[in-house]
Amino acid sequence: MTNTNTWDLVVVGAGPAGASAALAALAEQATARVLLLDRADFPRDKPCGDGVAPHAVDVLADLGVGDVTVGFTPVRQLHLGYPHGGAGTGAVTGEMRRPAHVIPRQVFDARITEAALAAGAQWRRHRVRTVEDHGDHIQVDDIRARVVVAADGAESTVRRVLGIERNADGHRAVAIRGYAPVRPDLATQQRIVFGPRDWPAYAWSFPIGDGRANVGYGEVLRPGGSLTREHLLQRLEDLLPGASSGGMQWRGHHLPLSSSRPRQPDGQILLTGDAMSLINPMTGEGIYYAVLSGALAGRIAMSRPSEPGSAYRRALRRELGRHLRHTSAATRLARVPRVVGAGLRAAGRDRAVFDALVELGLGRGLLTARSVTGIARGLATG
Repeated sequence: MTNTNTWDLVVVGAGPAGASAALAALAEQATARVLLLDRADFPRDKPCGDGVAPHAVDVLADLGVGDVTVGFTPVRQLHLGYPHGGAGTGAVTGEMRRPAHVIPRQVFDARITEAALAAGAQWRRHRVRTVEDHGDHIQVDDIRARVVVAADGAESTVRRVLGIERNADGHRAVAIRGYAPVRPDLATQQRIVFGPRDWPAYAWSFPIGDGRANVGYGEVLRPGGSLTREHLLQRLEDLLPGASSGGMQWRGHHLPLSSSRPRQPDGQILLTGDAMSLINPMTGEGIYYAVLSGALAGRIAMSRPSEPGSAYRRALRRELGRHLRHTSAATRLARVPRVVGAGLRAAGRDRAVFDALVELGLGRGLLTARSVTGIARGLATG
């Protein structure tokens, strides 16, 4: 007999992955007892580029959150390139097949969480310290659950308590983000400018639509190295002169840009989003992966409560397995600036290559044969 004090689902972390898990669980079973835990009250800031791909909007719409982009202007144009005279030559500007949005996480996360609470999830501000598997239930501190979703970020307490390593190769990036008055020439364009060294390293300016842009810079943290605030801000200024002028709310953060991810274990604990190291190793994009993995986990927690771990692992493999293999391969190729330059030139010549590269970086696209052929030709002639 089920203990009446047992929650059907406890979600640790109420960001996009966690709130999506709660929404999906309640869509699967409207009477489910779902508890959202987070160490912070909402709305709260979260250092991020704030770019929201249309794929994430699609998942949220399927969960009943159709208004997440309301009040924010779609951004249709994307520019990718090196600064003038950079190590890799090439640049491309094009209209994305489907527009993206730039929504501050303080707003975006709160909207999804509010939708989960409106759907019937319960909320508790709580910092998780212990997680114990008792076979017939999971004990999260003094909270008893049939299934637990770990959505508590790259430094996941749940994953650490389980003894699961974050990743095998240990690639991490450090980035800084702020909000600044948008440079006039960047008001309708997402711009990413690659650094000439230490791929992946790039500066960005993403217009919000209210006169501000989310601007920032990030690069890989080398073993034994450190990156200061001053260094990151100077590199941002070098690559996007003037874009940071008047900037405020500067915050730094780490990204685990790993192509190796912890294996989802069998059992009643499901890893999602950053806790699963589901971050695109080329771009640092993680919101789409977060809402997709959260939605999968929430549905499976309700539909397959006796064996959710294995069912969720298979579902993730079906949805993202091939795409993640292709992003890993593309990341290895992109460590050579000449390859990146050839890819940009190919995208400038061929709209299909441009679309494929956008899908690879923001959605679940593949490294297409046409893209590889275009890059090879660019290397041969460039």
